[in-house]
Amino acid sequence: MLYFCGVLSLKKTTEYLLMDNYSFLNAAHTAFFADLYDKYLQHPDSVEPSWRAFFQGFDFGMESAQEAGETVYVEQASQGKVEVPQNVQKEFMVVRLIDGYRTRGHLFTKTNPVRERRKYAPTLAIENFGLTQADMDVVFNAGEIVGIGPSSLRDIVLHLEKIYCDSIGIEYMYIRNPEEREWIQSRINFNTNRTKFSADEKKYILKKLNQAVSFESFLHTKYVGQKRFSLEGGEALIPALDALIEKAAEMGVQEFVMGMAHRGRLSTLTNIFGKSPKDIFSEFDGKDYEEDIFDGDVKYHLGWTAKRKTESGKAINMNIAPNPSHLETVGAVVEGITRAKQDRHYKENTSCVLPIIVHGDAAIAGQGLVYEIVQMAQLEGYKTGGTIHIVVNNQIGFTTNYLDARSSTYCTDIGKVTLSPVMHVNADDAEAVVHAMNFALEFRMTFKRDVFIDMLGYRKYGHNEGDEPRFTQPKLYKAIAKHKNPRDIYAQKLIAEGIIDKDYVSALEKEYKESLEEELEDSRKQEKTVITPFMQDEWAGFDRVQEDVMMKGVDTTYSRESLDKIAQIITKLPSDKKFLRKIERLIDQRAQMYFEDDSLDWAMGELLAYGSLLEEGYDVRMSGQDVERGTFSHRHAVVKVEDSEEEILLLNRLKEEQGEFYIYNSLLSEYGVVGFDYGYAMANPDTLTIWEAQFGDFSNGAQIMLDQYISSAEDKWKLQNGLVMLLPHGYEGQGAEHSSARMERYLQLCAKDNMYVADVTTPANLFHMLRRQMKAKYRKPLIVFTPKSLLRHPKVVSTVDEFVNGSFQTIIDDVEATPKKVKSLVFCTGKFYYDLLEVKEKENREDVALVRIEQLFPLPTEQMEALIKKYNADEVVWAQEEPRNMGALSHILMHFEAAKNFRFVSRRPYGAPAAGSATRFRRRHQEVIDFVFDATKNNQRR
Repeated sequence: MLYFCGVLSLKKTTEYLLMDNYSFLNAAHTAFFADLYDKYLQHPDSVEPSWRAFFQGFDFGMESAQEAGETVYVEQASQGKVEVPQNVQKEFMVVRLIDGYRTRGHLFTKTNPVRERRKYAPTLAIENFGLTQADMDVVFNAGEIVGIGPSSLRDIVLHLEKIYCDSIGIEYMYIRNPEEREWIQSRINFNTNRTKFSADEKKYILKKLNQAVSFESFLHTKYVGQKRFSLEGGEALIPALDALIEKAAEMGVQEFVMGMAHRGRLSTLTNIFGKSPKDIFSEFDGKDYEEDIFDGDVKYHLGWTAKRKTESGKAINMNIAPNPSHLETVGAVVEGITRAKQDRHYKENTSCVLPIIVHGDAAIAGQGLVYEIVQMAQLEGYKTGGTIHIVVNNQIGFTTNYLDARSSTYCTDIGKVTLSPVMHVNADDAEAVVHAMNFALEFRMTFKRDVFIDMLGYRKYGHNEGDEPRFTQPKLYKAIAKHKNPRDIYAQKLIAEGIIDKDYVSALEKEYKESLEEELEDSRKQEKTVITPFMQDEWAGFDRVQEDVMMKGVDTTYSRESLDKIAQIITKLPSDKKFLRKIERLIDQRAQMYFEDDSLDWAMGELLAYGSLLEEGYDVRMSGQDVERGTFSHRHAVVKVEDSEEEILLLNRLKEEQGEFYIYNSLLSEYGVVGFDYGYAMANPDTLTIWEAQFGDFSNGAQIMLDQYISSAEDKWKLQNGLVMLLPHGYEGQGAEHSSARMERYLQLCAKDNMYVADVTTPANLFHMLRRQMKAKYRKPLIVFTPKSLLRHPKVVSTVDEFVNGSFQTIIDDVEATPKKVKSLVFCTGKFYYDLLEVKEKENREDVALVRIEQLFPLPTEQMEALIKKYNADEVVWAQEEPRNMGALSHILMHFEAAKNFRFVSRRPYGAPAAGSATRFRRRHQEVIDFVFDATKNNQRR
């Protein structure tokens, strides 16, 4: 015989504890016990300690009793042992069964339309919870918990099967917030996790399904063998997206920002975003583009912006971002676009902009970027009020079976990182998919958190329409070949319900395909393809320009009076707050350098650039690892009160009507954060958007963003973007990873008019370059190789007048050199100039002129040629501190014809940018410097 020993408190916490010892076990109170036990199972800490102790012991006693087939008893010191009534035990067993369905029901759903599910154990059989078939017709008060009142076990199980094990499986029990869990339970208990659609609503779902099916079959017939990455097998996405947009508009959403990869994109563009099929057919026909300066991209990469009126007459703005073949990259961009729109237009109600990301199952599970994006979801600098993630789950990636594509149970397990609810839905059940989408929307709008929908379907053809999938998946594709499409499955259901007749679908299909035929005919009359720019409204007034315009000067002057006012504010801390002494000294030094010494350092130049733009009404956003203080403790754009850690942003105190200064220390991410900030700059050209790397070479973690967006998006998609990347660079003996920003990689990406690349050497030049980024009537990405040691170098200073009356200098001549005395004209860039200058001054080398190339792309070739003529030196030298296979040397050779006659000075070629040994570094660095000043000293050692 087994005993349950529980020490019950005599605290008067409930009316039941006021009764005689153990009289609360009377059967009349089983509804109360069941509810309390349910609370304990979900949130143990929410239950009064005496009850918690009781339930803990009861669980242990139940498990032991079940194993031994014996009765459970309670023992109390003054009363002895008391048997727990059988009906109370049974109530608790039913509650545990309910909890089992909530926790594990998703493992036993009918969500896979073409495969048998993997088997999981233990099952949800009632016997696994201590119940028997004899209990099936017994009425249990535990039915109250699932919203059906006292019910037979048979009805309770049937209810649970409908909620948790039908066409939708839901994961949510790991969510720690009781309010969210209770909200979910109340929703799914109320309608058995199903929406009761009206006849008209069902017809509308069928109409959208027909559009999805007919669009793909039309393309398959007209463009045989052409890649289109069809949605076939996942057509329910179209009615679901349509329902989402309609309902979201009713709930106050005014803008949608969507990202998705290739599969189903063309159907989404046409049937959701309203892109004319005529334009898509024109792209299929492979016509040339209307513009010569635009190279374009494949049709299933292009973005689109549209105005749409909902069925209820709401006007909404819809954006689907362009994306490359790097499937999840667009997710980060979508989040950035969304945040920019929220900051710019909807500060008071960020829910007005809804981000939607459509994933593939292999991509969401396999691409690390998804984790970076998910980790942004609740961070102050990156949150967007919740994203709806939809997985078009084909159960295969290219040719790879899902069993080989992930270790996790589900491709959506990444959602559990942020404790987001996940719904797994059978893509053949269109009503279930629409229901899941509406549920996801309501959750997002209520809690401003992410939610995931895993839509399990299949891929009718191979990776593309010319691929043979049976090479690798013969059994699966035999099943798919026999499988009806979701439209026909749903039509049969509606016929059975008497909502439509058998000719209804044929009429729908005929009407839709006739409209497509007309569009195809119209498209064939056009000679060229016209590509509409993405988010054109945001970019009104901005021109797309070529290199000649990029080389023209932009007025970046700024009044002395206004600059003085900015300086006064950013060099004075609030007097009523206590700060660290080091901060007080630093701010005092800034006041002195501006108002007394007239000698401004790098940090002051940078902050004044931001201040001047803010004063003129532009916003400034900066993010990156440790940017508030700066990696090298130079910026201190945010200062903290010593005791309270209250954050003070002096740049937000310039005047009443000014731009907003946003600065955020980022998560330890490059790929995701660069993608986010790129998206932010894409949606808000009037914000100076900056990402700073902790060290310049860390940007290689975001290389995909550089290749697929930053360097090429204007050519591919007509996208301008003014993102600024600040990359600390300079050889100071800090080893391979902390020396080079790998400028050669950026320079290799430069072509025609795609971006600016600079390596500036004075605070004033930085000031004017950053102002040019906003004052120009166009936007180009700007890559800046910023200094480390120069941040406090005594010679890296500028006067106030250089800020007020200067302009950006693409090249800086040697003002101390006398042309007639110069025998060696040295072109160099960045921090290396100051290393060479030290030697030149020390040795009084009047025969050497040091000229700084401040803008590496577009390269100021005309000024370089003019300086070569001016000095008419015996030799022209290109000098760099980087190894010969790195740095700007190959770029200079490619873009400057005269460079073939230069003498090149650099380190030898190396695999790593710099040596780890400080001694070896100093030796190599000195050898390069020596060789600049004496051509005979080319005796570099390894």
